[in-house]
Amino acid sequence: MTTSLSGTFGFQSVSPEERETRIRAVFNAVAPRYDLMNDVMSFGIHRLWKREMVKVARPGAGQLIVDLAGGTGDVARLLAAPDRRVIVCDPSPEMMAVGERRCRGLGIQFLEGKAEAMPFETGSVDTLTIAFGLRNATSPEAALAEIFRVLKPGGWFVCLEFSRPWALIRPFYDAYSFHVIPRLGAWIAREPAAYAYLVESIRRFPDQREMAGLMTAAGFGRVGWRNLSAGIACLHSGVKPAS
Repeated sequence: MTTSLSGTFGFQSVSPEERETRIRAVFNAVAPRYDLMNDVMSFGIHRLWKREMVKVARPGAGQLIVDLAGGTGDVARLLAAPDRRVIVCDPSPEMMAVGERRCRGLGIQFLEGKAEAMPFETGSVDTLTIAFGLRNATSPEAALAEIFRVLKPGGWFVCLEFSRPWALIRPFYDAYSFHVIPRLGAWIAREPAAYAYLVESIRRFPDQREMAGLMTAAGFGRVGWRNLSAGIACLHSGVKPAS
């Protein structure tokens, strides 16, 4: 199973290299207003979704926890505590610069790295989280393989991502996504093209069952998902088998 995302940018066909370049440009451009834009376009609900993700991740004492693609540090702040090590790994220095300012004094580390090639040893990470970042990887399949590599046997992977909403609300969701969000992007983030891409990328990302299939194919066990807000978002989880 493949997602076909590696050759696209939104609804455009591009090379994988061009996709990576364009996506990095998107996040570099929106970094200063990224969290504000998320608050406005989700009515603040994304913060509740992220709290649910942290509950599922069950961060614990002595753990090494990586929040992948978590540049602004909003998830890392929820994961952080004095008895554990939390690292944000993100390909955008601009996003991480925002995060470092907001996470001062919390002991959170920031490392530059992309999902397909993280700067961690094999089997070194206890828990890895990613919120709304997997669909922006150049190759989600390669990213899942890399996540599997860096996790310890028994390590926990939790992914929060937009998904396929229930059929009843889908027409209203589509209208809001394609007509309202890019206008909000123009007004607040001053980057309408960036938010048009983000909406388009959601539509191309695998749905709940397809994502579970990708995780299973990558080697994860105990794969499951839970819909949030009628399927607008979905929490996916899996464990790297101990044997």
